[in-house]
Amino acid sequence: MQKEKTALPGSSKSGPSKLLEILAVSTKLGLTSFGGPTAHLGYFHNEYIRRRKWMDERSYADLVALCQFLPGPASSQVGIGIGMMRAGVLGGLIAWLGFTIPSVAALILFAVIMQGMDISHAGWIHGLKIAAIAIVAHAVLGMGQKLAPDKIRATIAVLAAAVILLWQTVFSQVAVIAAAGLLGLWLYRKVDVPEIPDTDVPVKRSFAILCLTLLIGLLLILPLLRLFIHQPLLALFDSFYRSGSLVFGGGHVVLPLLERETVGAGWISKSDFLAGYGAAQAVPGPLFTFASYLGQMSEGYPGAITATLAIFLPAFLLIAGTLPFWSLIRRNSKVQGALIAINAAVVGILLAALYNPLWTTTIMNSADFVLVSILFILLVYWKLPPWAVVAAGAAGGMIISML
Repeated sequence: MQKEKTALPGSSKSGPSKLLEILAVSTKLGLTSFGGPTAHLGYFHNEYIRRRKWMDERSYADLVALCQFLPGPASSQVGIGIGMMRAGVLGGLIAWLGFTIPSVAALILFAVIMQGMDISHAGWIHGLKIAAIAIVAHAVLGMGQKLAPDKIRATIAVLAAAVILLWQTVFSQVAVIAAAGLLGLWLYRKVDVPEIPDTDVPVKRSFAILCLTLLIGLLLILPLLRLFIHQPLLALFDSFYRSGSLVFGGGHVVLPLLERETVGAGWISKSDFLAGYGAAQAVPGPLFTFASYLGQMSEGYPGAITATLAIFLPAFLLIAGTLPFWSLIRRNSKVQGALIAINAAVVGILLAALYNPLWTTTIMNSADFVLVSILFILLVYWKLPPWAVVAAGAAGGMIISML
C-alpha cells in the first residue's frame, strides 16, 4: 500500500509564486539574521519551521545533522537545502541568493567606503550579539523539547555539548555526530521508530551525481590551471573555492584559511583583513561573505563577485549532490535509529555553541545578562518576531554602552 505524502502548508502554490515566497522569506532572513552560523539555525528554525512549517522538526534536525557532517558553511547549506526541498534546484539557488546578497552588498560597501574603520566595539553591534544569544537559546529550548525529551537523549545532548566544549578541534563536531550515530544504532536497534514524513526532494539523482563530480573535478583542475594560466581572478577563484571546500565547521573556522590565502599571498594587508573581519561581525547573513570584502579589496568588483561565487559553490554542489540520496537513506529503519541519537547530539552542539563562543564572548556584566533575559522573554513569551528582538537588542546595546 502506498504511503500518503504529508502536504506542507503552501505546497499547492504554483512554481513562480513559490519561488517568490522563498525569495521574500530568505531575503528577510538575510537582512535580520545576526550572530553567526549557530544563530542562523535559530532564525531558520523560527521562520521556516515554527511559523511556515515548510519542514517538520525531524526533517529539519536531520538536515542540520547532514550539513554539520559536510565541509562548508553549515547554516548556508541548511538554507539551500530547505530551498531545494521546497522548490528544487532553483529554489535552493534563490534561498541562497536571498540570504546572502544583503551581506555581500554590505561588505562590498564597507570595502569601498569604510575601509579601515574599527566598528567592532560599537554598542549596537554588542546589542546584536546579545540578541543572537536570545535567538539561539530559543532554538535550543524548542529543539531540545522535541528531540531530547527523555533522559537518554537528554544525556546524549549534554555529553555532546561537553565533548564539543572540552575538545575544541575542527573535527570535534563530525566526531560527535558519528559517535552519536553509532550509539543510536545500538540503543535503538529494537525500538519501533515512528515513520517520518515521506517528503520528496525535487532534485534528480543524475544531477546530484553531476554536482559531486564537478565538486571533485574543480578541486583537482583549478590548481593545475593556476600553474599555467597566470590570471588574478583564476587564482582568486582557486583560493576561495578550496577554502569553501575543505573547511569543517564553517564560519569562524574558515578565517585562518582565508588569512593564509589572502594576507599570505600579499593580496591584502593584515590591518585591512582585520578591519574587514570587524565589519563582517556587524552585518547579518553568513560569515562566508567576508570573501566578498576580501575580493573587493584585492580585485575590485570582479574580485568580489568571483570570491563570493567561489567560496559558496562547494556548499551548493555538496547539498545538491547529497540531498537526494540522504532523503532516501534516512527512511531506513536502522538509519532512523541512528538519527534519533544524532538529533539529540545536534541539540548538544547548539547548546555548546550557545555557551562558547556566543555567551563567553558577549555576556560580560550584569547589564548584558539583564538585556539577554529581557530579549529572551520578548521572544518566547511575548512572541515578538525576531527582527523586532534584533532591533531591541541593538537599541539596548547602545544604551548599555552609554552607561
